[in-house]
Amino acid sequence: MKVVTAQLSTDSGEDRVLVTCRAVAVLDGASSHGPDVPPATLYVDTLADQLYQTIDNDTDLSDVLREAIRSTADKLDLHPGRAPSSTVAIMRLDGNVLDYLVLGDSPIIIGGSDGSVRTIADTRLADLQLPESGAYRERLKRGSGYDERHRGLLRSLRRRQRANRNREGGYWIAEADPNAASEAVTLRTPVDGVDWVVLATDGATNPIAALGISWHDVARLDNIELENLLVRCRRWESSVDPDGQYQPRSKRHDDKTVAVIRL
Repeated sequence: MKVVTAQLSTDSGEDRVLVTCRAVAVLDGASSHGPDVPPATLYVDTLADQLYQTIDNDTDLSDVLREAIRSTADKLDLHPGRAPSSTVAIMRLDGNVLDYLVLGDSPIIIGGSDGSVRTIADTRLADLQLPESGAYRERLKRGSGYDERHRGLLRSLRRRQRANRNREGGYWIAEADPNAASEAVTLRTPVDGVDWVVLATDGATNPIAALGISWHDVARLDNIELENLLVRCRRWESSVDPDGQYQPRSKRHDDKTVAVIRL
């Protein structure tokens, strides 16, 4: 397989991309914003390192992720509900089969040789339809911009999200509870019939969609072209939609990571 990656970071720099002989993984970290808690950058660095050590083993991807979360929590002395978190998207080649895992809102897009496009997504957080999420989006649509009221809604939203994190009826994410890995969305498909696979964080997928660029076109790009695409996405956010009116989002710019695997 041939892998092409590109990243464009904001000040937070909480995205990570991991490439091995058999696998590709993308992480999108989120800070807990709590006192005496390691930053999300340290969390995703440690989680990526733990994944790198075992991801090529002939072990179920959920088990690989479970042990990576457990090791990360032990190393950083993290406790459920009071830790940074991260989405996880993994594709691994296993002989004539492709294994996929998604935990959180970093999707995997699969391009078939018949021209089809299939998306593996974890929508459980969005499906909660938390009131603060709807409120800040409606305000942005009305042109409020990123004001103090917006920031207050985000603080309240984070508290409500934590209350629903890694629990039945809520949503699941890589944090300090290894059992979250068992709740990941997984899939196995034959390699035959798959031309390409794209892993991306939501900071990239959302503006790519707004620009009307197809995943077929993204899958054809080389490294420089992929980097230019992310720059174009950021430019669109800055010049066309700086206040999130057309595409409501929590902040003007987010980290952007895309990995393209051609088979």
